[in-house]
Amino acid sequence: MNGLEQTCASLRAQIAVTEAQLAGLKRELQIAEQAAHDSQVQSTSISSEDGAKEDRRWPLLAEEYRRYGRQMIVPQLGLRGQLKLRSAKVLIVGAGGLGCPAAMYLAGAGVGTLGLVDGDTVEASNLHRQVLHRSRNVGKLKVDSAIEYLQELNPHPTYIAHREHLAPDAAADIFKDYDLILDCTDNPATRYLISDTAVLLGKPLVSASALRTEGQLMVLNNPPRPVGDNSGGPCYRCVFPRPPPANTVTSCADGGILGPVVGTMGVLQALEAIKVITADDTQPPSPPALHIFSAYSSPLFRTIKLRSRRANCAVCSAEATVSLDTVRSGSTDYVFFCGSADSEMLLAPEERVTPLEYQALHPPSEPGVEGKQPTMIDVREKVQFDICSLDNSINIPISTILASSTSKGDDSSAQLPSWVPPELAAAESKDPIYVVCRMGNDSQIVVKKLKELGLDRQGQRRVVDIQGGFHSWRKQVDPEWPEY
Repeated sequence: MNGLEQTCASLRAQIAVTEAQLAGLKRELQIAEQAAHDSQVQSTSISSEDGAKEDRRWPLLAEEYRRYGRQMIVPQLGLRGQLKLRSAKVLIVGAGGLGCPAAMYLAGAGVGTLGLVDGDTVEASNLHRQVLHRSRNVGKLKVDSAIEYLQELNPHPTYIAHREHLAPDAAADIFKDYDLILDCTDNPATRYLISDTAVLLGKPLVSASALRTEGQLMVLNNPPRPVGDNSGGPCYRCVFPRPPPANTVTSCADGGILGPVVGTMGVLQALEAIKVITADDTQPPSPPALHIFSAYSSPLFRTIKLRSRRANCAVCSAEATVSLDTVRSGSTDYVFFCGSADSEMLLAPEERVTPLEYQALHPPSEPGVEGKQPTMIDVREKVQFDICSLDNSINIPISTILASSTSKGDDSSAQLPSWVPPELAAAESKDPIYVVCRMGNDSQIVVKKLKELGLDRQGQRRVVDIQGGFHSWRKQVDPEWPEY
């Protein structure tokens, strides 16, 4: 045993050393890429000066005229707009469902410098919507996968990879070298961080979000006036002074997303970015607005006018309390401000069983032998239940359960809500009830609800949840269970 422990300790030490070396190599690579970028910019500047000395006839290369000609003949763009695009530096935070189409169209349009910030790697579940990534790149860093595609699409722009999750202490240093920021992230804490940093550095921001079949789009801090200047465009805090409760925030992994929906919002971000970059400086920008897209509604789009900057905004008003120093130092705590999204432990240990414990208590019946199985309530929504389900389980979606506020005040089953199956409501039934969901969070809520309704018969009947849900079921019991 001592030998095994020493081996484990040695392996852990080797892993720690390797991870430290890898982190160092990543930092060196980022420094080298930035140096290469600076060198290219300097070379371009020298070439431009030499071209000016030679009285060059045309401002673009012949290949650029061929590549961008179809958009240059659009009156709103023209040669002037194309030159603005070529000199623009745009940062995209998030190389996922929004960032991929946005980056693709901005690169295709000829934006001179395109930076991407993301610390995630490509997963198979990304591929139906994150269109820059390929099956062969699963496991690769998203920014590297994206830039690989973009370089094939258009070799003219300079692509800069920021291989990290955006953090408060580094955000300002990353943003300062760019003209325009695109928020392509999917969580409130990062959205507030991006907006605050953009405002404090005087950068316009194009923000979008998408979930299920709906999306939202805004152009913020446009025009980017100094803090306290009421003529500037509103920021994210102006529109949403308070974040939504953490337990109401649904991710794409939990709520689902249609690829074309998030693709539509990402393309619109690219469009708005092009409009901001190529805008006529003599004309005021479009009034601030929130554009709402709904794939299954008619019309598809609705627009809500937004007010100008809030007089008491914590970032862009004269009463601002958020500064670059408070962001960098961590005094502005975004996780605390938005609340923790971690699942709560609502049940005591004795009110939960693992999938392995359930299998030991209720082994599957032998083929051809009928055996009574306990009641298993699956509280996933029907669309998920239809994808995969356990034999003899009962589907009662949690949305149906939470929509009912009826509680049992005495022994009369007539007061139970209609979603309670009759076999559970029967007074003589003492069979245990198990509740399962996808990840083991909703099932805890339902167990408490069932006990509030008196279905535990004052402790005489066991009502418990499957800890970890089907995520753990796949790991512990059935490796062939569909992972979605």
